[in-house]
Amino acid sequence: MAKQYRSASGTAFDITNVILLSVISLLAVLPFIYIIAGSFASDAELTKRAVFLIPKTFTTAAYQFIFSTDTILQSIKVSLYVTVVGTAVNLFFTVTMAYALSKRNLMGRNTVLNLIVFSMLFGGGLIPTYLVVRDLHLLDSFWALMLPGAISAFNLIIVKNFFQELPAELEEAARIDGCTELGLLWKIVLPLSMPVLATFTLFYAVGHWNNFYSALLYINDPQKWPLQVMLRQIVLLSQTAAGDINSMDPNFVAPPDQSIKMAVIVIGTIPILLVYPFLQKHFAKGVLIGSVKG
Repeated sequence: MAKQYRSASGTAFDITNVILLSVISLLAVLPFIYIIAGSFASDAELTKRAVFLIPKTFTTAAYQFIFSTDTILQSIKVSLYVTVVGTAVNLFFTVTMAYALSKRNLMGRNTVLNLIVFSMLFGGGLIPTYLVVRDLHLLDSFWALMLPGAISAFNLIIVKNFFQELPAELEEAARIDGCTELGLLWKIVLPLSMPVLATFTLFYAVGHWNNFYSALLYINDPQKWPLQVMLRQIVLLSQTAAGDINSMDPNFVAPPDQSIKMAVIVIGTIPILLVYPFLQKHFAKGVLIGSVKG
């Protein structure tokens, strides 16, 4: 093969891009590294050093304080349950409704689509939503954290458009072989839709994991508080929220508030962050495909 030569301007452009993207990446990563380092730093170091990436005095006092009781572990279990079950509920309703609306011969399809778009622009508000949840007897129930937002109108439209772009010949061939609509969805459509499903699985999961406002509104039992609410309590109430200094070692020194806040950020971010590498390859394809056609 003939050797390809690049012009000086093309080489300079590539070098500039690499430098620029490297700087942007560092600006995005360095603050999080500082948060992790600060969560293991002592009070004196946080006071004297404005920014650092490696603590001189390594201490786990903040994490000992946060995990001093079983409250955090219980809230982590609640968050995992709500995230897994809530994401399954989101995907079930989104996929089934999107599949039905992807059929152009569906009676009343345009009316339903117009109502979905209308819901993206106008909402009932906080008080009507709370009254609906209360009258359905969902207060102090995990379903209050999952059912009110079971379908995202935006996600629904993207998935519907994705389904519409699938080759019609595949469906026709499956029907000739005697496949039912449910069988067609399960055996043909879903296996071909893994990019979009993986992407919105992550979007829904992140939403459930980071959600704390719904729990503040609908959950009164502290045993049912998700992790984000419990971490918020730690930040607001510091030593009286989840830690019990009296039950710790007598030589234990209470960590500074700043260190606790940083540890809270790490605990709330790391678990869901670990999921990203497994689904990252599906992001661009899953979000962009089907987002142009209506």
